[in-house]
Amino acid sequence: MAGGRFATRAEAVRSAITSLVDQERRRRVGAEIAEGYRRIPQSDEDLAAATAAATRSIHDEPWD
Repeated sequence: MAGGRFATRAEAVRSAITSLVDQERRRRVGAEIAEGYRRIPQSDEDLAAATAAATRSIHDEPWD
């Protein structure tokens, strides 16, 4: 398509469909993760361990 992001309409449609499928997959996976946490809530100890691990990973990240 002249001056556009895609060379053809077919390429644009293909990209749009791929994007929609990916968004739906991500939404579904997120919903499944949330449902898992609702079924098996984390204990205070689990949350503390996860927080400590996240904090360590942030400090270990090479931010330079």
